Amino acid sequence: MAAGAAAGVAVERITVGRGIRMRARLALDAAGDYGSLRGTQGTCRAEDSTELYYEVDELPEDAAGRRPRREAAPPATVVFCHGYCLGQDSWHFQRAALRGVVRSVYWDQRSHGRSARGPVRADGEPVTIDQLGRDLKAVIDAAAPEGPLILVGHSMGGMTIMGLADQFPDLVRERVTGVALIGTSSGRLGEVTYGLPSVGTVAVRRLLPGVLKALGSQVELVEKGRRATADLFAGMIKMYSFGSRDVDPGVARFAERLIEATPIDVVAEFYPAFQTHDKTAALQRFADIPVTVVAGASDMITPAGHSQAIKDLLPGAELTVLESAGHLMMLEQPEAVTRLLTELLARAGAVPAPANVGRHGRSTAGNAARPGTGR
Repeated sequence: MAAGAAAGVAVERITVGRGIRMRARLALDAAGDYGSLRGTQGTCRAEDSTELYYEVDELPEDAAGRRPRREAAPPATVVFCHGYCLGQDSWHFQRAALRGVVRSVYWDQRSHGRSARGPVRADGEPVTIDQLGRDLKAVIDAAAPEGPLILVGHSMGGMTIMGLADQFPDLVRERVTGVALIGTSSGRLGEVTYGLPSVGTVAVRRLLPGVLKALGSQVELVEKGRRATADLFAGMIKMYSFGSRDVDPGVARFAERLIEATPIDVVAEFYPAFQTHDKTAALQRFADIPVTVVAGASDMITPAGHSQAIKDLLPGAELTVLESAGHLMMLEQPEAVTRLLTELLARAGAVPAPANVGRHGRSTAGNAARPGTGR
């Protein structure tokens, strides 16, 4: 999997010195405000007592400095669920654009971001998508206990929403008025090739779970190795995160920092859940509400075919495939993703009309969306 990234890094090492590359990373970290947005902080407890961290962006006060009246109907809340090895800050551009437009909740999944590490299971069983669905229920109970809900999930976050729907159908039926599934899958992830030839795919499927488990038992040593091979690691992140070459270097570095922050034992603990993930039946919980499905044409982690499969199961859903977009499409093409989300909010009745994207709504130029079936 590292071959393509290694080739690019080799060229970079020939042309750019290591010290310059290190200073460039530090400069990007200092100059970029990505991930700097904060809201009202809160925590809640999952069923196993794991502390889950969330933040709420409330609607602004009216001209007289008053919040909406208590007797008024509670506003809709948009709950953002991030992906594997990321955190709530991965929604930076959408958060910047939607502030003041709709009440929003951003949370860190267990063992990610500012949430606590889940307990290490004595039997060695990995985290499950059902567990993540119950975690989402705990966050909703704490941060949005009443009012309509619009659920937005990227990658693992989309699977988390499916896990919620599978276990809490009454909640979906009574409160969920819209769902956005971005770069995610309802199952059959074991068939993903990651852009590798068939022989490489077979090897990855057979060896990777055991390799990750072994690496997860040597956390300190592995983390030192990750730091020592930062150039190669950055090259791999860019290759598997973005589909275009003109991504803002600050955005690419931001993605790198998000993924770097996930310890290797967390990577190992979560990975097996994707190989057994199958929430195809749970998708029917969303059959009668507005659903937006977004895919990246160049996504090698959850290829566009998985989004098409969701669309096939939900004929009323709107599918959009973003040209030249990779797995982290909300960072790579933020304007397109935010536009699709605001259109969903309008269809769900959460806002009167699509919101305007703010100054954080662009990181690349010239990328267009290719309408998919139903879009």
